[in-house]
Amino acid sequence: MKRGRPNKRSSVHMLIMDMLGASGSPMTVSAMTRIVSEKTGQPVSWNTVQKYLQELVETNKVQAMALPHSKDASKTGLVVYTLRR
Repeated sequence: MKRGRPNKRSSVHMLIMDMLGASGSPMTVSAMTRIVSEKTGQPVSWNTVQKYLQELVETNKVQAMALPHSKDASKTGLVVYTLRR
């Protein structure tokens, strides 16, 4: 049995998975950062959430979708994340 408090990585991973499961729509990194900061009661960096999301994408738990750019067709737009089905 593990002792002490859980590390930040596992707690943020669980929060991200819970948010994406509860939300029916894809979410951006900034929206997830805001919600994680509210739920933990501590400020969480955008870079931290982005890094943990990238880990979840690499383990095939979360899917990243790049939306088309609104003005320039040659560029990629906003990236949103959903649970992998």
